[in-house]
Amino acid sequence: MVTTLALQPHAATGVHSLLWLLVALPLLGAGVLLLGGKRTNAWGHLLATGIAGVSFLLAVACWAKLLGFTEESRAVTRHVFEYLHVGGLRVDLDLFLDPLSAAFTLLITGVGTLVHVYSIGYLEHDPQRRRFFAYLNLFLASMLLLVLGSNFVVLYIGWELVGVSSYLLIGFWSHKPSAATAAKKAFITNRVGDVGLSIAVVLIFATFGTVGFGEVFAKAGSLGSGTATAICLLLLLGACAKSAQFPLHVWLPDAMEGPTPASALIHAATMVTAGVYLIARTHPLFEQSQTALNLVTFVGIATVLIGGVIACAQDDIKKVLAYSTISQIGYMFLGVGLGPGAYAIGIFHLLTHGFFKALLFLGAGSVMHGLHDETDMRRMGGLRKAMPTTYWTFVAGWLAIIGMVPFAGFWSKDQILESAFIKGDYLLWFLGLLGAGLTAFYMTRLMCMTFWGTPRYEKDVHPHESPSVMTAPLVVLAVLSVIGGFVLNTTREGALTRWLEPVFGRTESPHSSVSPYVLTVITLLVVAAGAYTAKVLYLDRPVPRTAPENVAPPVRWAREKLYFDTVYESLLMRPGQYLTRALVFFDGRGIDGVVNGAAALVGGTSGRLRRVQTGYVRSYALGVAGGAALLVAGLVWVTVR
Repeated sequence: MVTTLALQPHAATGVHSLLWLLVALPLLGAGVLLLGGKRTNAWGHLLATGIAGVSFLLAVACWAKLLGFTEESRAVTRHVFEYLHVGGLRVDLDLFLDPLSAAFTLLITGVGTLVHVYSIGYLEHDPQRRRFFAYLNLFLASMLLLVLGSNFVVLYIGWELVGVSSYLLIGFWSHKPSAATAAKKAFITNRVGDVGLSIAVVLIFATFGTVGFGEVFAKAGSLGSGTATAICLLLLLGACAKSAQFPLHVWLPDAMEGPTPASALIHAATMVTAGVYLIARTHPLFEQSQTALNLVTFVGIATVLIGGVIACAQDDIKKVLAYSTISQIGYMFLGVGLGPGAYAIGIFHLLTHGFFKALLFLGAGSVMHGLHDETDMRRMGGLRKAMPTTYWTFVAGWLAIIGMVPFAGFWSKDQILESAFIKGDYLLWFLGLLGAGLTAFYMTRLMCMTFWGTPRYEKDVHPHESPSVMTAPLVVLAVLSVIGGFVLNTTREGALTRWLEPVFGRTESPHSSVSPYVLTVITLLVVAAGAYTAKVLYLDRPVPRTAPENVAPPVRWAREKLYFDTVYESLLMRPGQYLTRALVFFDGRGIDGVVNGAAALVGGTSGRLRRVQTGYVRSYALGVAGGAALLVAGLVWVTVR
């Protein structure tokens, strides 16, 4: 049973009147660094990092004031300006802060600030460091606009800006063909989802006559099942693309071509979380279509398994983490797809994942920094002693993501599985449990190949610990990965559940005949089995520096990413290339041939006629005389005949 709490938004006052600065400050920072050019090279990174820090402090202040309100009044609106007024459509650029958007602003600005600090050391010698920090600031501004928008149009603007920002960050090293290709792949794949979201916004306006969240959700109960399903499926299409969910997940692993701090920001706090936010924010619409909710859970559990299976066979440390993100976002989709009572749990896993996934990516960047940008785990090993701070913080992230007690992932992922079981979705629970075992396997495999065992790196490589400006964010994130889940625990009396009740309502959880402790023990046993299997295969046995060629078909399929790229290339890319070549040929030989042929005919004819126009009077007189003679001859011929 769900008890809805009717939020009563009120005008922003006090620190909430500064809400617009959350978006404006990083946007200003990006503008100064991009327009200031080389004159900002010396201090641009400090400006961008300082702005990110100020944004975090402002987000904390806004959250603290919101915390002091009663549950029914934990929502404020800050009017900025009128964006659009055409006919019956009026769109104001208003910012909306409620418990859900406040949680996201804390995650975005908090993790974003740590990524900025880390990037100071990571890109210290990059000649374009100032431009990278400008893109980071733009990314923060875009994501903050997305989660703070009070209507679908403002959300869509932020949605598109996030896509542009990711394109710039993924392709930052555009001199590398692989980076340029990865950026285009991410942008084009996301455009598929953007089309779905844009059509959904138009359909929402056509149905409700407005695009404001409050007005739309208040009327959601009047939706017909067909219309509700159509709108929700279009929203889901947008969410799948942005959050790299099946079948639009293929862009995220290639996005590793960008600098590692950008990967950490994309995976932990910004882009891939946008799809989960979209579904959670529009839950009143999804609740009108059980078909749409069922599809959300199907997409989520399918992605959990697809990402987990592929991660088990990857040797690139960043790609293992990329497929791990795909899989973990699948758990979040599963959580919000389970419907009332599980929304907060999906958001809970999103927040804890933000802690440990940022830690793992920045830790991977630290490993790369110490190994001269090496990413192949088969050429690592034994780094535990050479990089102690990176190692121990990475251990915290590893234990958090596999769901070991009492680390962050244990509290959030366990409750998603428990919710599926309690709701009677035993197949989802079993498949999610299998995904937990896969997670433990591929993450323990990563630990064995990277930090444990014997060194396999080149003799001229001397691993070393990263500077403190890089390790300090790792320590902060490690602490959050240890205690964050406990602090945000979403049990019935948990802090996050109570905090999000004004958005999702109060839910009385159904009772289960099986104790939650039994379910927890089962999950931990599966996790332990996955970790032990990886230990036997990759620690107790030597790891070859080159991947073996003769492997079982399942391993080969996983190495080839289950052939998704191959299928898409065959069905979509190649036909598109052939069509493009045909159109180019038709345009060049057909349309251009007619136009150019006509022009050539006129030009050639005029060129030949030009020869008879010599400018000499005697030539013209001869022509007149010749013409007259022909005329007389013709008249004589006619007369005689």
